[in-house]
Formats: sequence, C-alpha cells, structure tokens
Amino acid sequence: MNAIEPGSSPMLMDKIAGKRALPPGFDLAAHMEALETDGFTVIRDYLSADQLQRFRDGLAPSLGTYRGRNNFEGRTTERVYTLVGRGAVFEEAASDPRLLAILDRLLLPNYLLSADHAICIYPGEAEQNLHFDDGFYPFPRPRRAFSISTIGAIDAFTPENGGTVMYRGSHKWTTERAQALRSALARGETNEDTARVNRLTMPAGAICVFHGTLLHGAGANATDAARLAYTNHYCEPWARPQENFYLGVSKERVRGMSREMQTLLGYELLTTGSIMGQVGGYNPAKTLDPSFVLPVER
Repeated sequence: MNAIEPGSSPMLMDKIAGKRALPPGFDLAAHMEALETDGFTVIRDYLSADQLQRFRDGLAPSLGTYRGRNNFEGRTTERVYTLVGRGAVFEEAASDPRLLAILDRLLLPNYLLSADHAICIYPGEAEQNLHFDDGFYPFPRPRRAFSISTIGAIDAFTPENGGTVMYRGSHKWTTERAQALRSALARGETNEDTARVNRLTMPAGAICVFHGTLLHGAGANATDAARLAYTNHYCEPWARPQENFYLGVSKERVRGMSREMQTLLGYELLTTGSIMGQVGGYNPAKTLDPSFVLPVER
C-alpha cells in the first residue's frame, strides 16, 4: 500500500486559488513590475514598530559573540543563523502574506525557506564582493532565478552604513557581462553598466525582495554605529536549501508553527501526489505527530 497522502499545503492551495489575505493598498502588480524590470523591490512598512522591538529583544541574547570567518561573511560582521527557530517574530517575518504573494508568482508551489539569519554590520566593515545569491546552482546564465532573496532592515539602511549595493537589471545578465562589470569596477572605470548601481536606502521595518540572480553585495559601514538587518532566502521546492532546517529547528518547535511555516521548512511533499520529500513512504508532515514511529524503527 502507498502510504503517501496528497499534500494539503495552504501555500499550494492559495496559489491554485490565487488568493492571499493582503492588506488594503498593497500594490502587488507594482512590486512584480519592479522585480521584472530592476530585479528588486522594496516593501517599506513590512515590520511594525512592535515587531521591530520584539525582533531586537529576541535577537539580543545571541548578539555580541561572533564575527565572520572570511571576507564574504565579513570580518567585522556578525551573523546569527536559523532565526526561525528563535521566536514567533522571526516566523512572522519569514511568512508574511505580502511576501508570500510575491513568491507565489516567482517560485513553484511548496517552495522552501533556504536561509534565515540576522546580519549586523559593525563600523569599519569593508564592502562585500559582488555576487549572486543562487550562484551555487550549477546552471548557465542568463536564466530565471531558482531562489528569491530578501533583506530586511531592523536599522535604517543608508549608503554610509552598509546599504546593499545592487545593479539594476543584472538579474538578466550573462556571466560574461557580470564579470565585465567587476573588471571595470576594479580598474576604476565607468560605463553604462556601472551607472546601474543602486545603494539600498530604506527605513527600519522595510524589506527588499530581489531575484537570486541579481548582482549585489553588502556595502561598507563608514559610520560609528552598527547596522542590524536580516536576510531570508526562498528556493524552488526541488532545490537544496542553504540551511538544513530539519536539523537546525527541533520538531518540538516546528509542531507549534503554522502549517504555512511548516511547509516552508520542508514538511510537505514536492507537489500533491509526489513521492519527492516522503519519509518512509509517508508525507513528511506526519513525522510531526508525536505518536508517529518511523517505519525503520517499528
């Protein structure tokens, strides 16, 4: 007997039905147009003042203990990984309906949370190398993005405190064009592509959503204050996430999460009726039942 049951992911059903509970005034079409044209868009009022405070309070015990291990992480940058396992406000930031409505139109149903961590850039940090967030997926460019990234501002972003450097339209570039830009910048040259630079400026509480194929990098922090932010990445349901949330977040904590959040963490089949993601022939959501016993242990 096939024990796999059809998935019942709210994410899948919402995409089929085309509905999300979106607040009045949220212009989804405008955000999609900006993503298509520029490769990124900003939701300015994404986190409320209350959420920002809860974010700071929830993160405070984990800050002040770590610095990056290499130039990419940032030698003067602190990262706190697996936020979604640290409190409800981080789940809220990862699964807001406005963000999911955008992701619904860019990724296949039952897409996954790929990475989820805070980034605190301290004074004196150098500019990060330009890169693509889904560059580790070995497929030639230009191509559609297999992952979508977000950067959320807990402190306001400015060009002086490490606001992310982005190149408009670069999500559609070839590898050769991106390398030509890097070479031009290294030589101190200016051209039509170098002029596409955007230094991300946004208030606390805002979030920037961008294609994983967009050329970008954290800016240098030339101020005397730290700049706190977070980044959540989402990937196609068939792609391997950056973080292993099965091991990073306990089942006890996952049991208390929304079905939406459980699906983002991988507790769902690839698609309804699929065998991809099954556990011993069962839908992975069944493993969250405390009474469930793995077939190999029966």
